[in-house]
Amino acid sequence: MATFREAREALLLANALDLIADEEMLLLYDVNTSKNLDIPYWKYEKFNLDSLSDDECKSEFRFLKHDIYNLLDVLDLPGKITCPNRFYVYSDEALCLLLRRFAFPCRYEDLVPRFGRPVPQLCMVVSEMMDILYARFGQLFSGINQPWLSQANLVDFAEAIYNKGAALDNCWGFIDGTVRPVARPSENQRVLYNGHKRVHAIKFQSVVAPNGLIVNLFGPVEGCRHDSGMLAMSGLLPMLEAHCISPTGQPLCLYGDPA
Repeated sequence: MATFREAREALLLANALDLIADEEMLLLYDVNTSKNLDIPYWKYEKFNLDSLSDDECKSEFRFLKHDIYNLLDVLDLPGKITCPNRFYVYSDEALCLLLRRFAFPCRYEDLVPRFGRPVPQLCMVVSEMMDILYARFGQLFSGINQPWLSQANLVDFAEAIYNKGAALDNCWGFIDGTVRPVARPSENQRVLYNGHKRVHAIKFQSVVAPNGLIVNLFGPVEGCRHDSGMLAMSGLLPMLEAHCISPTGQPLCLYGDPA
């Protein structure tokens, strides 16, 4: 199947040979013009991880080259990442694309020179990678019954927080809600409107341990939801009651600012 660019070139040639009228050519030319920016991706070299230095990998992906290969093994990714339209890339390129996308705020257009692919392909690969990783590891965000959240580790977290001057000696983590602004929708504006921040938004709830890792993540929910309502919806309280108990039987808690 011809690309939009090839179709436009064929239309210009057909018009030059008087095979189609000017009006017909202009109409078909407009139909075969993509809404995406026409960035000349074919002028750039295809991505090759082996050609990059450690400093380049660290700067662009926040991982050294050998660490990226270690990630490929640990994540157990298939050799090829295949998108719903059967387009595929090799897993090392797909992983680097995902890392680059989240290493620093950027547009897909900014990634074209590095990966030598059109924007729609870049977008499809990132979406497919997120789906794969969430399907495999999403449960790590939805529960707190994890090996690294053992009773002994929770007590160590509580001790570390207490030693920094906290008033409680049984607080092992921190909980808070996050408001992420969105564009004002054309419908159901009241549902997404957050009166506290005065923006249309979606909200998330996260629990963070003192080592910086996210223990639990819930959302998104409508921006109009109160933090207490989001807490009830998340089902976090029953999980805390079941798993957050010290070896001596003392309940362990989280700290959250007043909503």
